[in-house]
Amino acid sequence: MAKTKTKFFCSECGYETPKWYGKCPGCGAWNSMVEELETVVKTQGMSTGIFQSKEKPLPIISIDSGTEQRVQTGIGELNRVLGGGLVPGSLILVGGDPGIGKSTLLLQTSHELAKSGLRVLYISGEESVRQTKMRAERLGALSAELYVLCESSVERIEEAIDSVKPDFLVIDSIQTVYLSEITSAPGSVSQVRECTGRFMRIAKGQGIATVLVGHVTKEGAIAGPRMLEHMVDCVLYFEGERHHTYRLLRAVKNRFGSTNEIGIFEMNESGLAEVSNPSELFLSERSAGAAGSTVVASMEGTRPMLVELQALIAATHFPAPRRMGTGVDLHRMNLIIAVLEKRMGMFLQNQDAYLNVAGGVRLDEPAVDLAIAVSIASSFRDVPTKPDDVIFGEIGLTGEVRAVSRAEQRVREAAKLGFKRVILPEKSLKGWNSPKEIKVIGVNTVAEALSAALN
Repeated sequence: MAKTKTKFFCSECGYETPKWYGKCPGCGAWNSMVEELETVVKTQGMSTGIFQSKEKPLPIISIDSGTEQRVQTGIGELNRVLGGGLVPGSLILVGGDPGIGKSTLLLQTSHELAKSGLRVLYISGEESVRQTKMRAERLGALSAELYVLCESSVERIEEAIDSVKPDFLVIDSIQTVYLSEITSAPGSVSQVRECTGRFMRIAKGQGIATVLVGHVTKEGAIAGPRMLEHMVDCVLYFEGERHHTYRLLRAVKNRFGSTNEIGIFEMNESGLAEVSNPSELFLSERSAGAAGSTVVASMEGTRPMLVELQALIAATHFPAPRRMGTGVDLHRMNLIIAVLEKRMGMFLQNQDAYLNVAGGVRLDEPAVDLAIAVSIASSFRDVPTKPDDVIFGEIGLTGEVRAVSRAEQRVREAAKLGFKRVILPEKSLKGWNSPKEIKVIGVNTVAEALSAALN
């Protein structure tokens, strides 16, 4: 017999409770509890788990790991973020703002996989097959092995999977599909959780690489229960401003690769194009010889990337100066300002400080400390930096410049783009030879770095 009961779910974190609360006990969000009717069917002799296996436990050293071959998607930036390609049987969640290009990227990926001979099934719950065909024609993504279906019922989607037997499956989006045995509306917490569990069983049981498209909340997190990100193998976020042409694909969870890699795309009339050299993109609009502007060599996974840092120091009439940083850690910025005041004698207590990373990239590694210090000092003294300089290094509280990793790759990237000098930590010069076409200046303190960069 089926039994219906009322439950309340938090639309932000998925917290479940039998009574309504104004403030979620799980995440503290206000007015986020949603009432849902849940139908519970009692079964006899049936396991409720996702996987049913009769295998016995084995010692891990006796298990044959095999050689699982990754599938190349035909898009190099996507392969980089995934860790080298698609893993058969993996479940991938792609999130991003509306209109950012999630469906475009997946349709282009489906086309590339279909061209390579794989069978692809693209399930759209948001647009008809004719609308999908129109978008595919615009992108040039027409292939005989690419099957398209407009469906929201998970039961009918399973029938289509049994009929087509795809190697790659796309569900666009997970918030639009539903299970008929659950009485709540599509997109609700219980529907998203149960539908994801069903697709996970299909992916693991049949070895189908499956991609789920997820909507995001106004804060930028994927809508639905937090459990959704724990269930999948890989979580990708598609980032970028809709008013700009470039997009960033970032992995925040990846069971089969690194989470430090990013993929960079440029949106044009024919879809998303790969950006093979992101440093040129981020430096294309840089003003040469401007005070407060420096170029820093940052590492995103295994890729060196040159990005412009801009600082603006302006006098304030308020007792508490304002500190604002875009693309950098604000606490790290305040620490560097304190070091400049204490060790370099700069009086910044009556100055507003603004820092921006051009291009919308976020830099979290300590290697950008020295470039931040030089940008702030350049704007404070109103002395322009040299346009052919690249700066990187970590700053300690005593004013010393500490070594950073992969200095050789950063220097070679700067030399490839035509820069003439690199200011870096002295201790990072050991164990490698710098290119002949670029001058390398090693520094041990912030004072030495400012003297080399601003004189």
